[in-house]
Amino acid sequence: MKFKLHEKYTGLKDELLTVLNNFEKYESQFGTGKRNKVKVIPMGNETLVVKSFKIPNIINQVAYKFIRPSKAKRSFEYATKLKKLGVNTPNPVAYFEYYGLFGIKQSYYISEYLPCDLTYRELINQPDYPEHERILRAFTKFTNSLHSKGILFLDHSPGNTLIRKNEDGYTFYLVDLNRMIFKELTLDERIKNFSRLTPKREMIQVMSEEYAHLNQLEYAVVHKKMLAAREHFEEKFMRKKRLKKKFLGRK
Repeated sequence: MKFKLHEKYTGLKDELLTVLNNFEKYESQFGTGKRNKVKVIPMGNETLVVKSFKIPNIINQVAYKFIRPSKAKRSFEYATKLKKLGVNTPNPVAYFEYYGLFGIKQSYYISEYLPCDLTYRELINQPDYPEHERILRAFTKFTNSLHSKGILFLDHSPGNTLIRKNEDGYTFYLVDLNRMIFKELTLDERIKNFSRLTPKREMIQVMSEEYAHLNQLEYAVVHKKMLAAREHFEEKFMRKKRLKKKFLGRK
C-alpha cells in the first residue's frame, strides 16, 4: 500500500484506513457509478468525500505502478497545485493505493466535503434559474481565470464545478481532478475547453460574448470557434455511440 496525507490530517491515518476498509458498507449519496464510486462519509467532526476508482485493466495496473501516477494520486497532487495557484477545490485529505501481483488494484482519493448551491448542470436544465445569465458569465470568467493560469481542465463538464452563492456573487470549485494539463494554452485549446459543457446555443452565445470581452477578442471569431468545437464534440460523441451500438449488436 502507498498513501499520502495532507499535513492537516497526518494524525488520522488509522481512522481513514478504517473508513476505507468499510467503504462498501457506506451508502452512496451520488449513486453507484459503473467506473467509480463516490461517497460522503462522516468522520468525527469532519465530513469527507471518498472516491473509489474502478480497478484498472491489467495494462494500466502496471502503468500506474511503474510509469505514471494513478488517478487517485493525480487527484491529490492536482488539488494541492490548484490551491497553490489560487483555484478553489475541496481541500485534499489523502490518497491511498493498494497493490496486487501485477500492479495497482484499488485506489482512493479523499477530500473534505463541500456543500454547494448548484452546478453548471442546473443552468442547462433550468433556463429560468435565478440569475441564470449572471452565473453563466461568472462561470465563463472563472474558466478564463483557469486558462490565464495555464490550467486545462480536461473534464470541464456540467457536473464538475460546484457553485456556491456568496454576498458578492458566486464562487466556483473544481472537482473530479484527475485529468489536467498545466501549460500555456492556445486560443483553440481554450475555446475547445468549453465544448463539453452545453448543447444550448443561447448559452454558448453568452459564454462567447463574455469570453471575447474578457480577452479583448472579436465576438464573431470566438462564437464561431465555440460553436465549431461543440459541433465537433457532438459528432465525436454520436460516432462513438454508433460504434458501440454496432459492436454490441454483433454480440
